[in-house]
Amino acid sequence: MDDPRAPSGSDDADKQEWLARLEDVGEEPGYFKPLDNNHYAVLTEGSSTLLVTFETIESIRQNTEDEMPLGFELIAEKGWSHLGILSEGCTWFRSNSVYDYFDGLLDEGLFEEFDHVVFMGAGMCGYAAAAYSVAAPGCTVLVFNPQATLDPRVTEWDHRFKSSRRVSFTDRYGFAPDMVDAANQVFLLYDPEEEMDAMHAALFTRSHVTKLRCRFLGRDIMKAMIQMDILKPLVDAVCEDGDVAKRFHQLYRARHEYPPYLGRVLTHLDDDDRCIMSGMLCRYAASRVEAPRFKERLEKIETRLKSDGKTLPNIRRTRKNVAFQPLD
Repeated sequence: MDDPRAPSGSDDADKQEWLARLEDVGEEPGYFKPLDNNHYAVLTEGSSTLLVTFETIESIRQNTEDEMPLGFELIAEKGWSHLGILSEGCTWFRSNSVYDYFDGLLDEGLFEEFDHVVFMGAGMCGYAAAAYSVAAPGCTVLVFNPQATLDPRVTEWDHRFKSSRRVSFTDRYGFAPDMVDAANQVFLLYDPEEEMDAMHAALFTRSHVTKLRCRFLGRDIMKAMIQMDILKPLVDAVCEDGDVAKRFHQLYRARHEYPPYLGRVLTHLDDDDRCIMSGMLCRYAASRVEAPRFKERLEKIETRLKSDGKTLPNIRRTRKNVAFQPLD
């Protein structure tokens, strides 16, 4: 979610070698197309479902083992078509060359060739997915940690991304909430505890927008879902026109065994000085995940309670009654 930075030690020769690898992948079937010095498009042809992803080169090269776009992995098993739009640096995909590229796709009727088109991205890339979805009326949009605009006249309350404040958000494909009006369905995933993200999500309020709240999952929900191994099945549900909200809530149960989520809940309880609930959470977490911090914290809480003549409730775990249920 923070402004992307080029990886240390990278140089132009290394970048060109990586782009050459990407070009080899995109050439058959499909194409690889530089749009300008900072933006690239790679199309791989498959079935009548098209997944359009927006990613940064920095995140691809830092966060994937094969240094290939996440979109490649998401469509591989299903054989869907894929259009990846890549940026280098904190561009927010705000470039005349990107505008012209999507104008051209619209004129060519590319999106009309597919039965189902899904636009997807997170943070800055999620902004772009929502903004450019207007080029494919009737599509589905999946956005993580939504951003509506950085236009200070609209979001002067957002103190993040200061280095991007000079980027123009007032020309074509500008205000993302207006751009999703042509979509069939929009799914926004955000953490309501992240105040700025929640305020951006509020700007997207529309009848066809479904807000999927991921409380205590933080500022990088897509990464968390990858770590919980639930991103791909969620994308499958979106691309296959399933009951996305129902599938999300089923998959999201995985957070109950995800240490970062449990850690944020613990911090929330500690901030409210809810010692008993903190102890119950630590007891639950210590029995479910490999994270010594919860066991250590549990011992401290039990010591504190003992000094006060108290103990944690001894609640037997049954189907209808569990010792601790993490907060939603």
